[in-house]
Amino acid sequence: MGNGSGVSRGDRNRNARLARLRALVPVSNAIVGIDLAEQKQMVVVTDHDSKVLARKTFKTHAWSLGPALDWAGKQATANGFTGATVACEPTGHRWRVLGQLAADRRMPFVCVQPMLTSWARRSEDLTFDKTDEKDAVLIARLTAQLRCYVPEPVDETWGRLRHLGARRAQLLVDSGRQVQQIRALLECVWPAALQAARHPFRSATWTAALSVVVERDGGDLSRARRRGLLRWENAVRREVIRRGGIRPCLRIVRAMFAALSDPAGVTAHRRGGLERVGLILADWLQTHHRLTDTETRMTAVLDELALTGLVTSIPGVSATGAAAFLAETGDLNRFATARALVKHAGLAPREKLSGTFIGRTRLTGQGRPGLRLAAWRTVWGAQRANPVYAARFTHLTTRDQNKLTVTQAQAVIAAAILRQLHAVITTGRRWDPAIATHGTRTTVMPLAA
Repeated sequence: MGNGSGVSRGDRNRNARLARLRALVPVSNAIVGIDLAEQKQMVVVTDHDSKVLARKTFKTHAWSLGPALDWAGKQATANGFTGATVACEPTGHRWRVLGQLAADRRMPFVCVQPMLTSWARRSEDLTFDKTDEKDAVLIARLTAQLRCYVPEPVDETWGRLRHLGARRAQLLVDSGRQVQQIRALLECVWPAALQAARHPFRSATWTAALSVVVERDGGDLSRARRRGLLRWENAVRREVIRRGGIRPCLRIVRAMFAALSDPAGVTAHRRGGLERVGLILADWLQTHHRLTDTETRMTAVLDELALTGLVTSIPGVSATGAAAFLAETGDLNRFATARALVKHAGLAPREKLSGTFIGRTRLTGQGRPGLRLAAWRTVWGAQRANPVYAARFTHLTTRDQNKLTVTQAQAVIAAAILRQLHAVITTGRRWDPAIATHGTRTTVMPLAA
């Protein structure tokens, strides 16, 4: 069927989004712009021309703004409006409290991006003033222009996944920081230990041997060496078993024993440095246990949402990785298209076209950095385990025209993972390699019970 009006799919999606916003910000409603702070809340009531109808400062916490919303509703009614729409910036946690208070009063609630408020502040006048009074008016003005968005409706299950995902992200940062601290200390006082294994911090044997040195022998390398190789192997074996392993890698055990005799390193700081390594190592192991527990809880929430079978149907995407995705995005059904999800992650291309000029295309880099990071982490495993992604990567990096770099190709695959994750969840069908490679569906793969 032809498209005589020339309206594109993007135009239709934008029109639908504006229609949803207009339902929440009807012309019959006044706009309540609120600039949230810790103990001072600026509330303004405006019409759709940004004329201030009422203004009041409430010196209270965000969770006590119920009377402020009641006051704003009365001001809207007094000025001839049938209701009021509440708007604020989604900063910190206070906007969630305000959203709950507005929902309790059946008042529509929208959010304005702080970036848009900052740009509007610059266009206000040449002073670039930033005050609570002006910011509240700017929030109301942007809302009247429909330059706002509908915040994600979070139920109890999705909200729990959000919080677990935030905790996992923090634990990953803590784990990485602790590994870097241990590595830096060993490079200073005992660099030979880092050469005993190819990937020392991924080796249970290596970490067990390091624990024997810093805990049992108190960081005294000569004392550990005097015990002899046999007693050293037995000590490391007991430590590996204590941590849930079966048996150590003898090659690494013997390499660590040989490192005990290596004189390299700042000997004056060796005793204190290894003591500090022991303390950080204990913290790192505890962080690892907490991370494992958090990931177990996240996959349990995924099971509760009945999504595990769908997301793991994509080879290379684990239940933990998918849970990390969904902790950043929420329910994918709220995204009208898969491209909207890619834009949310900042992985969509940013075109630069004007007349006959064609500029260089780059990624937008906007959206949620946490979602972009989760997609980036998944690429490494999926690229090896998924033949579709592997073939795509090879094609992008070896084709004759417009050959991409490795990093650019991996960004393309990260966006593809997001699009296909959106497809399997919104359609309720398992991943199909034929469709993933732009083929035609011939059979429907039912979801396993």
